[in-house]
Amino acid sequence: MIKNNYIPRELYFNQIEPFIDSGLIKFLTGQRRVGKSFILKQVMDEILKRNPDAHIIYINKEDYQFETIKTHIHLMEYLHSISTNTEKYYLFIDEIQEIKDFEIALRSLLSVNGWDIYCSGSNASLLSGDLATYLSGRYIQIRIYSLTYAEFLKFHSLINSEEAFLKYIRYGGMPHLINLPQEDRIIYEYLRNIKDTIVLRDIVTRFKVRNIHFLQDLMLYLADITGSVVSAKRISDYLKSQQINLTPKLVLEYLTYFESVYFVDRVKRSEIEGRKIFEVGDKFYFEDLGMRHSLIPFQQKDIGKVLENIMYHHLKASGYQVYVGKQGNKEIDFVAEKNGDKIYIQVAYLIVDEKTHEREFGNLLSIQDNCPKYVVSMDETAGGNFKGIEHVNLRDFLLR
Repeated sequence: MIKNNYIPRELYFNQIEPFIDSGLIKFLTGQRRVGKSFILKQVMDEILKRNPDAHIIYINKEDYQFETIKTHIHLMEYLHSISTNTEKYYLFIDEIQEIKDFEIALRSLLSVNGWDIYCSGSNASLLSGDLATYLSGRYIQIRIYSLTYAEFLKFHSLINSEEAFLKYIRYGGMPHLINLPQEDRIIYEYLRNIKDTIVLRDIVTRFKVRNIHFLQDLMLYLADITGSVVSAKRISDYLKSQQINLTPKLVLEYLTYFESVYFVDRVKRSEIEGRKIFEVGDKFYFEDLGMRHSLIPFQQKDIGKVLENIMYHHLKASGYQVYVGKQGNKEIDFVAEKNGDKIYIQVAYLIVDEKTHEREFGNLLSIQDNCPKYVVSMDETAGGNFKGIEHVNLRDFLLR
């Protein structure tokens, strides 16, 4: 093995490390180009650090030399040709969804001793339905996200500053950006190429989508209404106003395609008391803001929805389950739960007047429990406590 060149991402490595040699398959899932391959390489280096003679097999389905491995049969034939029954092997497969019926091969390998398996995939349905049942109890799944703000500073060798945060807002957190000139034209061209790959290869080809024009229109619409409560019917009505006639059912189907490739996340609304899930009206946030801005250039008027997107991304990457809270006629931007603990968060650009203060803090004051509550904004003087609610600067919150 050649020493891999990468910046370690401890946030995810620490989730994987306890399961090395555990007998469970480790699945890393997430949007294309968020760094899953390099995290796999980080795990490889850890294994070699523990045992320099470890037998590692790495199959990258985006590498032409593995083009002939198309099905589980091809995979097993390849593995049998380079392995023996007397040694332990560490198997790494990148973009495993490109191998048809791969789960049959993985289950077969697990039935014999000597295989520790790690896989990555860019399809949210990779471990759903029958497949999850087929491998039930035999795997763990770890979602990989584009860079958090803390990781962004580390990757780009920046200190926490207003200028660094603006760069994060504009370009997002795709790891490969550190290898490109920091110019809008070059970076957004790279991000548009990723977007085209996701749309044409992962959606159009996989789901046999015919109306590509509508797919593009829907992407632009999602970018425009980021963080707003929408429904398939509302989107359908809007499209009809643009002389695009599509039923809510078809809109819902196309939205599912975007979710399936981790391009956007759908966030449900839920009553804070009673935990009733609202079936109509969800919010959508982008996996990466740079991808959104490759569709619609960042404008200052969008700062509110952009900051919400950043907070959502941070909470998810930090391991929280997230939903939008409803308390009577009041809305709480984010209710986040992890390990039995819950926090409430309101996100604002600036608390500039009494009306804004009353709205952001008042929504949280209506919640009658003792869980931590935060108003997070870009105010440089943010700090202190108002009736039990902590006011925190957004950049500081993202680095906690």
